[in-house]
Amino acid sequence: MFIAHNWQLLPFLKPSIGIQKKWLGSIYGGFYVHPPLLQPDQLVVSVGIGKDISFDLALIEKYKLQVYAYDPTPKSLNWLQTQQLPATFQYFDFGLHATIDGEVTFYLPKDERAVSASTKISAVMNENEAVIVQMRTFKELLKTLPSKHISIFKMDIEGAEYEVLETLFEDSEVQIDQLLIEFHDRMFKDTNPHLSQKSAAYLKLKGYVPFGCSLSSEEVSFIHYSFV
Repeated sequence: MFIAHNWQLLPFLKPSIGIQKKWLGSIYGGFYVHPPLLQPDQLVVSVGIGKDISFDLALIEKYKLQVYAYDPTPKSLNWLQTQQLPATFQYFDFGLHATIDGEVTFYLPKDERAVSASTKISAVMNENEAVIVQMRTFKELLKTLPSKHISIFKMDIEGAEYEVLETLFEDSEVQIDQLLIEFHDRMFKDTNPHLSQKSAAYLKLKGYVPFGCSLSSEEVSFIHYSFV
């Protein structure tokens, strides 16, 4: 959250409304949420876990929400198996892809200490070190949920968010109240420095406005305009 990078807060990601917000989770793995919307037993979809579920656990402990988490990363899955998890935290060993239901090449980070892998080749991923993992489209992910009303949808998928984002609204019955995204423009800054600008414009068309943003401008929280 508070780690500043070598660029200023991007203007198109700045909060455009002033509503109540609260940071949940660690500096590394947290996001802003709008607490007044949160009610017990509502659904949270958390895509991209790594080794930090502080945000997810805070939602469970403070607001009694149900978390459905997804991550195919080997290090993440191995770590989760060592954790004592509450019954309201369920995780699945597949990731979210814009178009593919099935096996996908997952590139591992160059830094062996890092956890997060990606379907995208970038400066921080090693194209010579990869594993095959299972991916699902959002349409297939929905089949794991008890409802199509999602209170919070959190996505941290290492550069694949730009394409996946536009698949979240293909089913007209899906309702997402708060949409929290970690943008990875830094991974592509040499070729596409502000990929998130297109995503922000798309979300505006779908009725979502930013209400919270970390100082790095990476973790951005959007809410549907009908709630403000």
